Amino acid sequence: MPGTRKLGKATDHRMAMLKNLTTQLLAHGKIETSVAKAKEVRSMAEKMITLGKQNTLHTKRQALAFITEEDVVTKLFNEIAPKYAERNGGYTRIVKIGPRRGDACEMAVIELV
Repeated sequence: MPGTRKLGKATDHRMAMLKNLTTQLLAHGKIETSVAKAKEVRSMAEKMITLGKQNTLHTKRQALAFITEEDVVTKLFNEIAPKYAERNGGYTRIVKIGPRRGDACEMAVIELV
């Protein structure tokens, strides 16, 4: 279930961070973050892509409520979702890249497949 990891943040800060990370993942196709954040972003991004596959006014409004940039929502519905039309889930990949130098936090790259 998404949103069960607290990530050491208050709820409003955590949700804003996850919305931003999801938006950046969909905009750029790939981001580097900690493993725990990547696992949370994966579920959010996959839900957004699933919404994009339906392509109705209602799903566009739901995506706009979560994704912070309108041009990313347009890209989601016009480019990203049609690419995954035949695929049932598993739109993202998490690759661990080792510890971060400053605090040894386990880092990962999350990307669209």
